[in-house]
Amino acid sequence: MKAVVFRGAGEVEVRDVPEPVLADPADAIVRVEYAGICGTDLHLIHQDGALAPGDGLGHEFVGVIVEAGAAVRGLAVGDRVTGADFTACGACWWCRGGYHWECAERTFFGSGTAFGAQIDGAQAEYVRVPFADVTLQRLPADTDPEAGLFLGDIVATGYGAVQRADFAPGSTVAVVGGGPVGQIASQAAQACSAGFVVVVEPVAERRELAQRCGALAVAPDAARAAIDELTDGRGADAVIEAAGGARGLEAALGVVRRRGTVVSVGVPSEDQWTMPLARCFADEITLSFAIGNAIRDRDALTALLRAGVIDPTVIIDGRVGLADAVRGYTAMHERRSVKTIIVM
Repeated sequence: MKAVVFRGAGEVEVRDVPEPVLADPADAIVRVEYAGICGTDLHLIHQDGALAPGDGLGHEFVGVIVEAGAAVRGLAVGDRVTGADFTACGACWWCRGGYHWECAERTFFGSGTAFGAQIDGAQAEYVRVPFADVTLQRLPADTDPEAGLFLGDIVATGYGAVQRADFAPGSTVAVVGGGPVGQIASQAAQACSAGFVVVVEPVAERRELAQRCGALAVAPDAARAAIDELTDGRGADAVIEAAGGARGLEAALGVVRRRGTVVSVGVPSEDQWTMPLARCFADEITLSFAIGNAIRDRDALTALLRAGVIDPTVIIDGRVGLADAVRGYTAMHERRSVKTIIVM
């Protein structure tokens, strides 16, 4: 079968690889219909040592189950499903508490060994899914598959950030970064009772997209003044940092009010960051980090999509076939595309 794999030094290629087979009775094999190219994929292929040549890529997918292990009970061959971006056993202490990302059995599709044991990605004709009853969900018949594609990562991440921010109705919320996660975090904040939502983004086209979706949007150098005007000079009640790394965190701290909350969901581009400790102490800033969890939140996420309150398809501005996946990666890396998906 054909699959997108890491070639080396920031490059990917489409290559023939063996078709996956069931390795455990709880596995399922999914024939992929749609796959997403994610900012995390771009981060991994440019990070030294994150991937080995030949590692399969991709963690966003919708497809049809073509084979199911004997232990799979809640799903059947022929079901159209969408997958969480990572797997978990569903039975351990962490999973029972809703902290599936901390599961010792966790694997993250298409990321080499960066986040657990290696498992091939979903930018392929077929993908093996461990713990299928936990990892997969049946896609409702009235849900656009292109919208369902984002349930496993981007929608889960944006919603998870909003829940972690825990702001009061009517709060002013800033989102740093107008990429795919930032755009969906903005929609989720609006859906979950924020007042003003301000997206801080340097690229004009992404600001325009945020504004079409109901947010205010400003360039970084105008962010503090714009938010001060909305809040009588206080700053944002909550800030969702969706850019990743030191610059995003510094921008978030630059617009948050005293006793405000910053939630970081951007994949960090550095290992270390020097926190302005004295200022955060004096201003009683809350800083936390969140990773989307489609396994825990899938009922809420699906309801928001079905109600039309969140529409992730607005971020799609590129579609390619599997054979042209390299072109999709290039467009996203060069920021000519907000979100490119692979249509099989």
